[in-house]
Amino acid sequence: MSKIINKIVKKLKPSIRSVPKGMSFRSVPVLLATWFGAGLLRPAPGTMGSLAAIPFGYAIVMFLGQTALAIAAALLLIIGTFAAGRYGKKSGVVDDQSIVIDEVAGMWIAAIPAGKHLLLWLAAFLLFRLFDIWKPWPASFFDNRSKGGFDVMMDDVVAGIYALLGVSIAAVFSLR
Repeated sequence: MSKIINKIVKKLKPSIRSVPKGMSFRSVPVLLATWFGAGLLRPAPGTMGSLAAIPFGYAIVMFLGQTALAIAAALLLIIGTFAAGRYGKKSGVVDDQSIVIDEVAGMWIAAIPAGKHLLLWLAAFLLFRLFDIWKPWPASFFDNRSKGGFDVMMDDVVAGIYALLGVSIAAVFSLR
């Protein structure tokens, strides 16, 4: 029994993946694509990226408001398209697991209706992860096509929109 437990622990043991050859962790595309290294953490880099999005997103809401979070998510979609595309080309995998800027954009979209309510941020995280893993259409369309940075970003943007709808419903009921 202890051999089985040791194997499981060894597989789940956190590790850090290196960046693709020809790229430096200090380069802006790598920092953004991996969201300051969160995407290089193993296991579950997508979850790590989603978690790493929360402090930045919450700070934006606290200091600038929900509209600023929506604008930041839109800007991240544009910037992330280029960062993800460049990282994917260098790694040889269009939707490399280390690319998590798409999770950040999706998480921020999901959290727009959460405002400053921490429980709604938790709901945004859980719903976003659910839809990101499940990938209901049209998220699955972009995920399956995966021709570049735009597709990498869009499947998570769609998952974020689905989660946003769920958080909006939760927000209506939590404010009663």
